[in-house]
Amino acid sequence: MRGYTIEMSYLMPVILLLIMSSIFGMFYFHDKAVLSGAAYEAAAVGGTKARKKAGVTAGEIEALFYERAGNKCILFDRIEVSVSVGDDEIRIQGTGTKRGMTVSVLKSMPVTEPEKRIRDKRRLTGAVNGTEDND
Repeated sequence: MRGYTIEMSYLMPVILLLIMSSIFGMFYFHDKAVLSGAAYEAAAVGGTKARKKAGVTAGEIEALFYERAGNKCILFDRIEVSVSVGDDEIRIQGTGTKRGMTVSVLKSMPVTEPEKRIRDKRRLTGAVNGTEDND
């Protein structure tokens, strides 16, 4: 009986280490998924708003990111975002840190103009068919 107690006293810290490591691993991947989703949604909304005449600023996209990531239950307590707004692409890099652990995501979204492409296609089709479609 005494031998089993000593063996378990050596084995229990290893078992607890494995359990706690797997729990922290699950938190890490959960938080990475949350930050990735928030960055993707903010980039998609920013790409849609960038098509308009007023455009979109980096501050607006940062606010969207923090709105989507701020109310979630995540382990990483310091969340930071870096936004780059270009003429043809929006890039968002979000990072979360806690005690030396860091999770980082990078998402980009092209600024598309589907209505321009549809108009060009209609004009081309009209030119081929001999009819003109002026939108």
